Amino acid sequence: MLDIYAGKSALALIEKEGFQQHVFSSFLGASGGPKWFSLFGLDKYLFGHFFSNRSQSLNLIGSSAGAFRAACFAQNDPVAAISRLAKFYSETTYEDDVTPMAISNSARVLLDRVFAENGAQEVINNPVFKAHFLVAKSNGLVASERKSLQIAGLVKSYALNRVNRRLLTKQYERFIFQNANSTLAIKDESGFATHTVSLTDANIKEALLASGSIPMVMLGIKNIPGAPNGMYRDGGIIDYHFDISLQNSPGLTLYPHFSSQPKAGWFDKSLKRSVNTHNYDKTVMLVPSDAFIASLPFNKIPDREDFTKMTTNVRIDYWQSVLRQTDALADSFKEFLKQQDLSKIKRLS
Repeated sequence: MLDIYAGKSALALIEKEGFQQHVFSSFLGASGGPKWFSLFGLDKYLFGHFFSNRSQSLNLIGSSAGAFRAACFAQNDPVAAISRLAKFYSETTYEDDVTPMAISNSARVLLDRVFAENGAQEVINNPVFKAHFLVAKSNGLVASERKSLQIAGLVKSYALNRVNRRLLTKQYERFIFQNANSTLAIKDESGFATHTVSLTDANIKEALLASGSIPMVMLGIKNIPGAPNGMYRDGGIIDYHFDISLQNSPGLTLYPHFSSQPKAGWFDKSLKRSVNTHNYDKTVMLVPSDAFIASLPFNKIPDREDFTKMTTNVRIDYWQSVLRQTDALADSFKEFLKQQDLSKIKRLS
C-alpha cells in the first residue's frame, strides 16, 4: 500500500536509531491541489499519533495545498483541522462560468472554516509545530491581473525555465511566512532570492491564501502586511515539490508525497528535469504505491481537472471515497513502524 524511500544519510540514521519520530526535525508538504487527498489518512495518523506529545521543534514547510496542511498541523487539534480541510475542500462547488475572483472568495471561506475560532492564533503561537508558508512574489508581467499580460508573463516563464531554472529568478522571489521563533533557513542552488517574514494576526490569512493562489485560476494577493509591496502568488511556482536544502534543521525531513519523482517548480511539470538528489539525502518520502493508486476509483488520485471533467456529484463522491480509502495507507505505515523492517525502505536516487 505504501512505498517508503530514504536518502543515504536518512537511511543510515534510521538504521542506527530506528524509524522513530524524534529523528525528524522537518516536514514537507507539496503543492498539487486535491492530489493531497491521497495522503489524508497518513496525515491524520502522523499528527494524531506519530508526532503527538512531541516536545522538540518540528518545522512544517508547505507550499499551496502543503501550506494549508501545515496550517492544520500547527493547530491544537491537527486531526480535527485536517479533517475540516478535507471535508470542505472536497465539497467545493463552482458555477460553470466561475471567475478567478469567485475561486479566491471560495478559498477565503475554506480558510476561515479550517481555522475555525482560534486556529490562526494557535498556528502563530505554536512553540513546537512551526509553520512555514512558501509564497512566490511575482515581478513584471506575471504580477499583472490583466489576463493578456499575465499569460504573456507565464509564457515567458515557461520558455525561460526550459532553458534554465535560474532564469526565473528575475520574475519570482521566494517569501517564507513563518513562525516568529523559527531558525530554519533555505539554501537554494537555483538562486531565487529568499526572504522570511514572521507570521502575525495581520498577515497569516493573506500569506496562506497567497501560497495557494494559482496564476490565471485565482487572484494574486497584493501587499501582504509585513512584506514588501507587490503581488504574491502560489508558492508552487518556485517550490512545486521542492529542490531545496534545509539549514538549521539537524534531523531528517519527513515528506509524505503523492509521487516518488518530485519536480522542483511549477514549470518543471512537463519536463524530464530531476531534482538534485543531494537535497534529498536526509529525506524520507512516504508515497502511495502504484497498486494503491490503481485500487482507487478511476485508477488515479484526484486532481484539479476533475472539476471540469466530472459532474459535481461524481467528483464529490469520488474524492470522498479516496479520503476514506487512504486510511489503508495509515494502517500500512503503522504496520511498518511495528515491524521496523527497514529492508522495505527504498533508496532515493
